Amino acid sequence: MPTLNAIAPFFVVDDLPASLDFYRSKLGFEITFTGEGNGRDFLGIVQRDGVMIMLKAITPEIHPQPNHSRHEWARWDAYVHTSDPDSLYSEYAANAVPVHRPLADTGDGLRAFEIIDNSGYVICFGRPVHAAGSA
Repeated sequence: MPTLNAIAPFFVVDDLPASLDFYRSKLGFEITFTGEGNGRDFLGIVQRDGVMIMLKAITPEIHPQPNHSRHEWARWDAYVHTSDPDSLYSEYAANAVPVHRPLADTGDGLRAFEIIDNSGYVICFGRPVHAAGSA
């Protein structure tokens, strides 16, 4: 049976240059693509390790709509599995990344934390508490 290896969420943003800068300077992603239309960049792709996120500025009247803005129970816009959430949390704290929920062992069995990006999207970084090889 085929294996699925990655997924790339697609986030609508208001300010593509600011979003690209946030993911690069705060979260350590590399900008791997920008696409232009009507004389301005409208699409950007950022990547770190096996994680890719697509960012798109559509038109001035179409704004980001993070899941939690539609319903409080829809906490995340993306979940990123990481082998070491503690080290990543320390890295992001040093970069002054806005934390939505601090690092903790969660009620749903994760060692995880949540950040909120400059467009309001909430991304959870974590791993199962009882993952193979974890302490």
